[in-house]
Parts: sequence; structure tokens; C-alpha cells
Amino acid sequence: MKILVLHGPNLNLLGVREPGIYGTDTLEAINRLLVDLAQELGCTITITQSNHEGVLVDAIQGALGVADGILINPAAYTHTSVAIRDALAAVGLPTVEVHLSNIHRREQFRSHSFIAPVVAGQVSGFGRESYLLGLRALFSLIEKRLSVEPGCGT
Repeated sequence: MKILVLHGPNLNLLGVREPGIYGTDTLEAINRLLVDLAQELGCTITITQSNHEGVLVDAIQGALGVADGILINPAAYTHTSVAIRDALAAVGLPTVEVHLSNIHRREQFRSHSFIAPVVAGQVSGFGRESYLLGLRALFSLIEKRLSVEPGCGT
């Protein structure tokens, strides 16, 4: 099983960016936790972070026929990107949206997600655990799909 992990804009600044909201974990630390969990689960992950919307869209499109699912923290693009939403809908891969903070307890504009309607689920508000919970949920979704649909997956 192959999973694409996408981190959106400004997540490269984790650990120094507003630690009261996003915590003190760096993106590298979160990525190490994801790699360790992927090994434990028996899947492989490819990780990409970009501050550029088009790079994220290209990565989503590039996952078609290569990855079995996508774990995404679109960050600020959650609230603005129809392009990322449309790319996720177009590839049709099982996807879980994650956020470090609880976007529904923050500024009003952050409570709207263009991404949520086209993904299997959303995990937010648990800091780095959001990623780990999201990966476990995505793994389970894909595992069920692969066991139900013979020949499905890469």
C-alpha cells in the first residue's frame, strides 16, 4: 500500500510558527512519526510539502495510478483552494484531511473547508496526533477497499 502525504503552505515553519496554536513539533518530527507509523502498519509513504498551490495540485494528479490514498493538510488552502478540491475529486483516491489545530474553534473563515466535501473524513485539533489518527484511518479505509475490490491498488 502506498500513501501520499501532502503538507500545505507554511507548515515548513512548524516549531517556530505560532507555537501556541500549532505546537512546538517541527515538520521533520511529524514526518518521522508518520514514517515510523507507516512502517508499523506495513505501508509506504511519500511526503511532499509546498507553499505553492500548483505543486500540490500536480502531486495530487500524479498520485493517480501510483498511490492508494492521500493524507493531506492543505493548511490555508483548506479555506481558499477550489483547485485542490477539484484535483482530489478528479483522482478519486481515498483521502483524509488533517489539521493540527481545531479549525472550527478559530476565526470564522477557518471553519469552512473546500476540501471536506470531497474527502472521506477530517481530523483536526489534536496537534501531531491529527496526522497519526488520519494515517491510521486512511490505512483502514484503503485496506477495506483493497479487500473488497480485487485487483484494486498499486
